[in-house]
Amino acid sequence: MSDNRAKALLGFSEFVALAAAMMATQAIAIDAMLPALPTIVHGLAVGNENHGQWVVTAYMTGLGLGQLFWGLVSDRFGRRRVLLTGLALYITAALLCGLSVSFHALLGWRFLHGLAAASVTVTRSVIRDLYSGRHMARVMSLTFVVFLTIPMVAPSLGELILTIGNWRDIFIVCGAFAAAVWIWAFLRLPETLHPEYRMMLTPQHIGAAVRLVLGNRTSLGYALAMTVMFGSLLAYVGMVQQIFADTFHRASLMPLMFALCAAFMGLAAFFNSRLVERLGMRPISHTALHTLVAALGIEQLGTFVALQSATMACVGFSTANFGAMAMEPVGSVAGVAASLQGFISTFGAALVGALIGREFNGTTLPLAAGALLCGLASLACVLGAERGRLFRRHHTPNEAGTLDAASV
Repeated sequence: MSDNRAKALLGFSEFVALAAAMMATQAIAIDAMLPALPTIVHGLAVGNENHGQWVVTAYMTGLGLGQLFWGLVSDRFGRRRVLLTGLALYITAALLCGLSVSFHALLGWRFLHGLAAASVTVTRSVIRDLYSGRHMARVMSLTFVVFLTIPMVAPSLGELILTIGNWRDIFIVCGAFAAAVWIWAFLRLPETLHPEYRMMLTPQHIGAAVRLVLGNRTSLGYALAMTVMFGSLLAYVGMVQQIFADTFHRASLMPLMFALCAAFMGLAAFFNSRLVERLGMRPISHTALHTLVAALGIEQLGTFVALQSATMACVGFSTANFGAMAMEPVGSVAGVAASLQGFISTFGAALVGALIGREFNGTTLPLAAGALLCGLASLACVLGAERGRLFRRHHTPNEAGTLDAASV
C-alpha cells in the first residue's frame, strides 16, 4: 500500500492517536506497576523488600533486548504483522503475570512482557515509512506528548486499581488496554513498508543495514545525543523522591511537583509539533540544547522546580526532533534503525541515569551537574553529527526526487 493510500485510510489525527496508544502500552506497563511493588513482595512472600525492584528490572531487560529483534524482522515481514504479533504476545504475557503464583514465575513473565512491549519500537519505523523531515518530527512530538503524560497518570491508575482490587488486576488492565489497541491496529493500520525496502534476513544484508545505520554520522550522532538526554531524565526520575524527602524535607509535594515538571516537558513537545514544520528541527532543537547547558544552578525548592521545569522543557523541544533526525537518513532500513537506536538509547540512558543517581549526596548538585554534563555530551554528539555547524538548514530529497528546502 502506498504512503498516500495509507495516510488516506487513517487520516493524520487517527494515525497519531494510534501511534501514541501503541507507545503508551510500553509506558503503562512500567508506571502503573510502581505503587504495587510492596504489595507484590508481600503477596508472593519475598523475603527482601528491595527485590520488588526486580519486577521493573526484568521488564526493562526484556524491553532493551527485544528492540534488537522486532525492528529487524519488520524490515523483512512488514510492520503490520510484527506489530500485531508483538501486541498479541504482550497481552498473553500480561495475563500470565497476573496469574503468577511465585515471584520467580512473575519475573520470567515480566521479562517476556518487556520483550513483547519492545515490538512497539516498530511504531517509529511506521512513522518513518509515512513521513519524513519536519512532518516526521511533528508526528513524533505529538506521540511524545502522550508518552510523557502516561508517567503522570499511570501511578494514580495503579493506586486506583489497588483500592478496588489487587496487584494482579493491574496486569489484567494492561492486557485489556493492549487488546483494545490490537483491535484498533488490526482494523485500521495498513502495511506501510515500501515493497522495495523489504530486506532478506541474511548475514550479508543484516550486516549492510547495521553498517548503514551505525556508519551514518547523522543517524548515530543524534541517536547518541538522544541517549544522554534521556539518561539525564532517568537520573531525575530516580533521584526525585530522595531530593524532595532528604534535601527539601517535603516528600508530600513530590507527586505534584513531579507532575508539574513533566507537564512543562509535555507542553514543550506539543509546541514543538506546532512550530517544527515552520521553523525546522535543527533551529529548534539546537537552541533548546544550548539553553539546557546553561540551566545549572544552586537552588532552593522553588528555584529547583523552576529550573527543572525549564530543563525538561528543553528536553521536550529536543528529543522528538533528535529522534526524527536520527531516522531521517536511514529510511530504507527503518526497522533496523529503530531497533539499534532503541537498544542504544534504552541501555545507554539507563547506564547514564544509574551513574548520576549513585552520586546522590543529599543535595541537588549531583543532578544539576549530571544534567550539565549530559547537555554538554549531547551538544558534542550534535556537533559531530553536523560536522561542527549548528542551526544550518538541510535540503533532502522528497518522494518525487527533487530537493525539499523545508524538510528539516
